Amino acid sequence: MKQLFTLTAIFLTVFSSFSQNKEQDSLIIQLAFQKQDSSKVLTSIELIKLLYNAEDYQKALQYVQQSEDLSETLQFNRGTAEIKYYKALIYTQREDYYNALDNYNKSLSIYSQLSDSLGIAKVNNSLGLVEIRRGNYTKGLRHSLSAIGIFENNNLRNELSLAYNNLAEAYFNTSQFDKSLEYNLKALDVREILNDINGLKITNKNIAKLYAIKGEHRRAIEFYEKVILLLDPDIDRELRGEILPDLGEQYLLFRQFDKAAPYLLEGLRYNRRIDNKRGLLKSLNNLAQLNLIQRNVRTAENQLDEAYAITLEISDDTELLKHFELRKTLDSTKGNFRSAFNWQSRYFDLKAKMEEENKSSIAIDEPIEEEPVLTNPVTTDSALTEQLTKKNQNLWYYIYGLAALLAAALIYLVVTLMKRKDINSQMEFLQHKNRQYKLQNDDILSQTAHLEEMNHVKDRLFSIVSHDLKDSITSIKAFLDLLKENSISEREFNELIPELSENADNASALLLNLLNWSKSQLQNLEPKPETFNIQDIFQEKIQLVDKKVKKKRIVLLDESVKSDVYADKSMVEIVIQNLLANAIKFSRVGDVITISNRDRNGNSLICIEDTGVGISKENQAKLFGAGGFTTRGTSDEKGTGLGLSICKQLVELNHGTIWVESEVGFGSKFFVELPKSNPDN
Repeated sequence: MKQLFTLTAIFLTVFSSFSQNKEQDSLIIQLAFQKQDSSKVLTSIELIKLLYNAEDYQKALQYVQQSEDLSETLQFNRGTAEIKYYKALIYTQREDYYNALDNYNKSLSIYSQLSDSLGIAKVNNSLGLVEIRRGNYTKGLRHSLSAIGIFENNNLRNELSLAYNNLAEAYFNTSQFDKSLEYNLKALDVREILNDINGLKITNKNIAKLYAIKGEHRRAIEFYEKVILLLDPDIDRELRGEILPDLGEQYLLFRQFDKAAPYLLEGLRYNRRIDNKRGLLKSLNNLAQLNLIQRNVRTAENQLDEAYAITLEISDDTELLKHFELRKTLDSTKGNFRSAFNWQSRYFDLKAKMEEENKSSIAIDEPIEEEPVLTNPVTTDSALTEQLTKKNQNLWYYIYGLAALLAAALIYLVVTLMKRKDINSQMEFLQHKNRQYKLQNDDILSQTAHLEEMNHVKDRLFSIVSHDLKDSITSIKAFLDLLKENSISEREFNELIPELSENADNASALLLNLLNWSKSQLQNLEPKPETFNIQDIFQEKIQLVDKKVKKKRIVLLDESVKSDVYADKSMVEIVIQNLLANAIKFSRVGDVITISNRDRNGNSLICIEDTGVGISKENQAKLFGAGGFTTRGTSDEKGTGLGLSICKQLVELNHGTIWVESEVGFGSKFFVELPKSNPDN
């Protein structure tokens, strides 16, 4: 079916071209045999129309010059007006606006003398198009508006279509978007009747763009989709490359991200394929915006980098403005606030420049040097009256110009002040965000340091407990080796069984304590406080070290009393176990170890005292350090050096304090102070 349509279109094009050429040849032959009268001028005008519509401007201009001389010689004013009109149209297509305006005004003057309202209307409409193209939107509006009524009364659809389009463009460029939308919709109605496919594409696109500006994204999507359906993939490649990212952007602003992404990705691939820089820039900007919304920061940054390179190649202030805003958002998201502020400054500078340019094009038109717009023949009573009128007009032009300049200066001042206010506001916002992110960053660093320290504590704790288990496990292994080698007698075996059993009990108790603690604490080294009797802990730990005490013939005195402590029980058990083991390690034969506790300032004060070798002032400063400190015991016992360091951390986690009082040769006293109840209450 598609191939059939294509073949049909080709056939119609060839047939139409053949028909036009045949008609042109017929008119050329007719001209050759006609007399030098007005009928020859009219035939020339028909031929000029055909050549103009066929875009053969060079050939059309040759016949214009020939027929113009004949018409003026014959004083055939209507023919001269028509020929000058087409001459102006040809100059317009060549963008030679000086000659175009000259011929339009001469044609308009003749039509006014003839009171030809339809001729006046079509010239004014074309003048409006030229002025709009030159950026003189106010004059363009004035010309086109004067033509509308006549075209509507005569139901001239082709002329109406062009007039509506001119007005819509002028209103758009003067930021009168509601009026622009009104005339675009009127142009759409006429072009649908005419089945003007090219006109329908452009008009639907303009309407979609206006709805997008007004923030009516659903309506914008509707008209962009109409354009997509009208596009010819072979002819409208550049227009398609522009529409795809525009449609994707509207779905993006409508928060329908699942529909926005396919259009934007298709636009990206399509514009890369046809090397359409402007469409590629739009696609990259919109995709970056979508990725920023979806927190794909790295992807968005890559797309914005590519888009920025394109902005250096082409000039598109609207897309560049959007790019600066996206860059600001990206750097704010990354926490790079200095760079974000720079992008924000560039955004405001460009926005002010665009507003100034737009304001200049709207507020100030060039002085009208050509004849004013005529809708009816004008006659004057006297030359003096005409001169006075022109002088008054010139005076008013100066007054209007001065007022416009004053208004522009005032607006510029207001915009500058508002921009400065916006920049200050943005600075305050960015500084506030910077403070927030700094607090969050500090909090994260603090948590990270805390977690790292907890991991160190766990590592050291397992090192200490494994060291305490070593003696019991070693004696059990030695006994098993003797038993395996049959190196002991039955009597010796029976004598060693109680000692072996006690060692196994000690190892089992230590291991059970470790397992209970690790079960509750392995996931997070945070205390789980409860109220318990500290004397129970003392009695349990005294039984655990009884063998070592007897081996060194140390006197162990338990002077503890019942007293509540509010702390993590497993952590306190580890602290008491470690302090008691150290007291035994550095006590000599016959020394005394005393365990006691008492209440002090609402807390429970625990003391483990020994009459052992004591600790020098220099070494006391190293005991609780993070790096650890150890020396060999009185029986050459080894240690990890981490026991007291872990004790300090466990005590402090439970809102307690630990310290030592010692003198070399006279023993040591280790104190631990813990709360008796919940300190938060």
